[in-house]
Amino acid sequence: MNNELLEALNLLEKEKDISKDTLLEAIEQSLIQACKNHFGKADNVKVNINPETCDFGVYAEKTVVENVEDSVTEISLVNAKMIDSKYDIGDIVNVEIKSKEFGRIATQNAKNVILQKIREEERKVLFNQYYGKEKDVITGIVQRYLGKNVSINLGKVDAILNENEMVKGEVFKPTERIKVYVLEVKDTPKGPKILVSRTHPELVKRLFESEVTEVKDGTVEIKSIAREAGSRTKIAVASNNQDVDPVGACVGINGARVNSIVSELRGEKIDIINWSDNPAILIENALSPAKVIWVIADADEKTAKVVVPDYQLSLAIGKEGQNARLAARLTGFKIDIKSETQARESGEFDDYFEAYDNAFDEEYPEEYEGEYSEEYEEGYEPEYEEGGYAEDSYEAEGYMQDTDDIQAAENIHDADFQAGQPESDGTGEQ
Repeated sequence: MNNELLEALNLLEKEKDISKDTLLEAIEQSLIQACKNHFGKADNVKVNINPETCDFGVYAEKTVVENVEDSVTEISLVNAKMIDSKYDIGDIVNVEIKSKEFGRIATQNAKNVILQKIREEERKVLFNQYYGKEKDVITGIVQRYLGKNVSINLGKVDAILNENEMVKGEVFKPTERIKVYVLEVKDTPKGPKILVSRTHPELVKRLFESEVTEVKDGTVEIKSIAREAGSRTKIAVASNNQDVDPVGACVGINGARVNSIVSELRGEKIDIINWSDNPAILIENALSPAKVIWVIADADEKTAKVVVPDYQLSLAIGKEGQNARLAARLTGFKIDIKSETQARESGEFDDYFEAYDNAFDEEYPEEYEGEYSEEYEEGYEPEYEEGGYAEDSYEAEGYMQDTDDIQAAENIHDADFQAGQPESDGTGEQ
């Protein structure tokens, strides 16, 4: 038994995850290459290796002839008889070749063949290992900056985080652990080249899958994601189990689940809304935390017109148009937002306002006519039978936008309401 060779093969198989059969094949090829370098050709050379013991033998198949013209492929009858008396002219004799007789150059070439095979197999193993993680999230350790790019160590190989895949303003320190989304794994002569991202929307989805059990097992499904990396993300979720609240499952107790994701994204705000197959309801939810009077959606043209109370217009549009922009990406609709005053002045929505005003008159009888201020009427917010406002969003720190604006708007609304109420006679009745 060739104990040294066996131990070396077992060690390589364990450390580099290269199969013993592949290594034995490399040894076989190296021995054939050595014979070719030593004798000039090796077409008649055979190598026998026992995979259990790693004992091997190298043999040259030679034809028995009377007069030898090519010593590499032919053997004389006299010499064949010395090996075994049964051989006769035309028979094939396996003549053992002593590998120790190979010259230095032949031995060095054989060594290079083995090393080259090991390197190729190592690259192939690494490529297959990380190719399986493509489109997934993996934890890496920051190594160093390469110009404006960052080298991330993923364990057995380094990945490149390009500048255009980095969140604006993020700064990394060496040895810092971060999660990255694997964009692409390329096979190159120098090993696998891995490109990763911190801005891809799928990063948020994978983080929810790892953090929220219901998302991972498919009970809660993430239907759509719109992200502006480093600032805000909106996701629409739906439940495949009527007993499971999709938004609540993603938020977690006291916001524990979503806050851990916000922390990983370094404070990026996340809005979680309920998905709906009804485009109007979906758009209304997507514009949260702003409250909506009504939505007119054209599913064929993928356009929608939205009317919001005057004091909610800036909230619906968001800072620099971010809220409306993300809502449009999330739903796939081109959204035109107007305030109630703008909509009334345009005359485009007269039929809708007539129904809206009638609903208001039915809610507040004629005996109170004239006792409600104009400001209160403009700030009136009807409750819709489908959906609702409060249950479609969560006001938890880190993943609800502009809570101060919401509170300010509610304070204005309450003040208007109080201004429009009839005075009490002290009995508790109005």
